Amino acid sequence: MRYSYIKPRKKTPFSTDIQLITTFFSITIIMLLATYAFLLFKDYSFIKERKNLITSSLALEKNVNDMDNKIAYIKKQKALADKVYTQNMVLKDSIANLFDLVPERITLSRAELLKNGLILYGVTPNKDIYNFMLQAPLRSIFQKTYTSFYPSQNGWLQFVSTNYISEDEGEELNSEN
Repeated sequence: MRYSYIKPRKKTPFSTDIQLITTFFSITIIMLLATYAFLLFKDYSFIKERKNLITSSLALEKNVNDMDNKIAYIKKQKALADKVYTQNMVLKDSIANLFDLVPERITLSRAELLKNGLILYGVTPNKDIYNFMLQAPLRSIFQKTYTSFYPSQNGWLQFVSTNYISEDEGEELNSEN
């Protein structure tokens, strides 16, 4: 005897509605777990990138400090080179002026530049030519001038002229300026 016109179906505890709800909840949980995993990965990569940036920033700061030190050293070297160049130019001009002072009749054999003086070695025909033509300009430049004469084999006189600038007067001149 049959009471139903359709064939009975087996009943399961998971109906289509429950399967549909379970599927949606599963997909939602999987999406949440995937988002959480993605955020953990991004957080890790940001921390790693931050450490790399801090390391490179420190390295760049060290390089900048090294460059600043090198620039300061180069500036000191340049200042020293400029000072030496200026002193060389002054010395060159002084030597040129010295040789312009020496008349044609007097021959210099050697000249020594000292810190505060000048020593000249040479030959002159007689003392008068030396006194009027070379010693007068030297006395106008130097405060102390000493000259020694020695007879030469050809009848001329060899001389050694030692000339000094007084350091006290040089300091007075500097203090007046």
